[in-house]
Amino acid sequence: MASQNIVSACVLIIGNEILSGRTQDLNLQYIAQTLGEQGVSVQEARVIPDVAEVIVDAVNYARKTYDYVLTTGGIGPTHDDITAECIATAFGVELVMHPAIEQRIRGREAPADVMASRLLMARVPEGASLIDNLTGGPQGFTIENVYVMAGIPAVLQAMLPTIKFQGGATVKSRSVRAHMGESEIATQLRELQDKSPGVDIGSYPFHREGIYGTTLVVRGTALAEVEATVDAIRNIIRARGSDPVEVAE
Repeated sequence: MASQNIVSACVLIIGNEILSGRTQDLNLQYIAQTLGEQGVSVQEARVIPDVAEVIVDAVNYARKTYDYVLTTGGIGPTHDDITAECIATAFGVELVMHPAIEQRIRGREAPADVMASRLLMARVPEGASLIDNLTGGPQGFTIENVYVMAGIPAVLQAMLPTIKFQGGATVKSRSVRAHMGESEIATQLRELQDKSPGVDIGSYPFHREGIYGTTLVVRGTALAEVEATVDAIRNIIRARGSDPVEVAE
C-alpha cells in the first residue's frame, strides 16, 4: 500500500507476564482499531520485558522511526513497574513528582507503606503532559510523540479515546471469502498485488464447521482502488469455478 499518506505508529507492549504466557494481551486490537479511525496506521508492535535497557532502546528506536509510539504496561506501584523511569532515561530528562497526581493519591487515606507505593505512580518524566484518566487507576502521560498508558484494558480504554492524533488518510477495508485453499489462487493474487501498489491484499485461511477456505482482505486509502481490487478478486475466484462469498465489514 502506498505510504505517502500513512501516519504511522508503533505499539510497545511491556511486561514479563505477557512474554511468559501468564497474561494475554487484550490491548493491541483495540489500539489498532482506535488509531485507524483517526487515520493512524499501526506499522509495528513489540512485546518486550520489564528490563530497563530493552525498554529504553525500544522507545528510542520507535520514536525516531514512527510518527507515534504507544506503550502499555509498567506504570503501576510495584518494583517491576519501571516504564516511567525508562521513558525519562530515553529522553534524557529527570523523573519528577507530578503535583496533580500526588494530590489525588494523597487524597485517599492509606497506611504509610501503601502510600509510599502509590506515590511511585505520581512520577513522570520532566516536561510530560498527563493523559486524561477518569478511572482513578495508574496515570498515563505523553512526552513528544510517545504516549504511555496502563496495561489494564479498562484503564487503557478510558485513556485512549481522549487522545486526538493528527492522522492521515483513513484506511478502507473490504473482504470476500473463497471456498478454496490459498494455493489455488496464490499466483493470481501475487500478480494482482504487483499491479495494485496502492492497496494491501491479505490472504487468511480458515477451517471451521467442516468448511475450508480463504478470506481475502483488501486495504487501502483510496476506496475506488479498494473496490476495483475486490472486483478483480471476485473474478479470480469465479475463474477457479467457485462463487465468492461477501463478507460484511
